[in-house]
Amino acid sequence: MELKRFAVRVSAAVAVERLSGAAAAVPMGLVAHINGQANCARKGIDVPPDQILEIFRPDFAVKVWAADKRAGLDIPIRIHVCEHEGKTWVACRMPSWIFEPYDSAALDAIGCELDEIFARILAALDDVKE
Repeated sequence: MELKRFAVRVSAAVAVERLSGAAAAVPMGLVAHINGQANCARKGIDVPPDQILEIFRPDFAVKVWAADKRAGLDIPIRIHVCEHEGKTWVACRMPSWIFEPYDSAALDAIGCELDEIFARILAALDDVKE
């Protein structure tokens, strides 16, 4: 599973709210919420909604670092939500695919465990998928 990308029938703001709630429920931590539209607005630039949720948890970070310190570059895992061509899009590179280049059995196992968690987070939008 490489990239999960799908359109939803709700605004970016609603999608972000639902994904954030789902992340808390699994439970995972919202490490950062980058609101590109709001950041651009502060500079007087008008752009459509474009947000990134960075999601992870300290215990998983410790496991990743123990498996291969270099993989620290690839955490937290990001979910991108944007409005483009009249639709709201959600995209996430799944953890197992992110960790694949490290050729590590330990990271493969962590990636599979995280794939299930991120699938549950993304499932918060199943009822509004196009």
